[in-house]
Amino acid sequence: MVPMDVAAWASEAVSGSMLLAVPVALLVGVVSFFSPCVVPLLPGYLSYATGLGAAEVLEGRGPKGRMLLGASLFVLGFSVVFVLTGVVFGAAGQALAGARPWLTPVAGVLSILLGLVFLGVVPLGRGSLRLNRVPRAGVAFAPLLGVVFGFGWTPCLGPTLGAVLTLAYNEATATRGALLALVYSLGLGVPFVLAGLAWTRMNRAVTFLKRHQRVVMGVGGVLMVVTGLLLVTGLWDALMAGIRQWAASIGAPL
Repeated sequence: MVPMDVAAWASEAVSGSMLLAVPVALLVGVVSFFSPCVVPLLPGYLSYATGLGAAEVLEGRGPKGRMLLGASLFVLGFSVVFVLTGVVFGAAGQALAGARPWLTPVAGVLSILLGLVFLGVVPLGRGSLRLNRVPRAGVAFAPLLGVVFGFGWTPCLGPTLGAVLTLAYNEATATRGALLALVYSLGLGVPFVLAGLAWTRMNRAVTFLKRHQRVVMGVGGVLMVVTGLLLVTGLWDALMAGIRQWAASIGAPL
């Protein structure tokens, strides 16, 4: 039997508006992976996280176990940063629940602005605070390098991460904020791990998407703008009410 607190957590985490917010967070995370913040420097990240030379990474000659461990620990490092940030935003939304009627449209405007930034319409958020030199320390330091990535690349990932944190704030609980940030991290991190395990195969997809990067970023930007418009107009809450009613009608016979 599932413990009551775990069951309650699961029910809170996936019910209602989260049925739509979670897929949005996942898609935005995947789009982030193919952004200029990540794809062009992917071999360097893998080299730093595993301690292998760039040639070994590019030619797929590195030990698979080491690649898997190093890439996974790197992803774990930045996921911790993003999840903790999601907790903070979700808790802030809960603390300010009484102001939700007018704060939700503000969150929507912010999401629209972030989407326009990602589309390149608004020239903000393209910088980075990354370190110029990172030692190839190897697997043992991969989580720390992930944390550095999480903090250092925040300005460049700001549009996509900010959109997810806006949803976390709107969900108004620390649990949901953490889950949305975790799903975003998985969308960003799983392709990273796959690239580490099979770079020669993944490189074909990466090369293709680099050539069509404007389209990929356009999809992400439009998604953020549409989400913002739904929040501003109140259609998000109406849509969520419909989803909750649909979920209740399915759960009733069970």
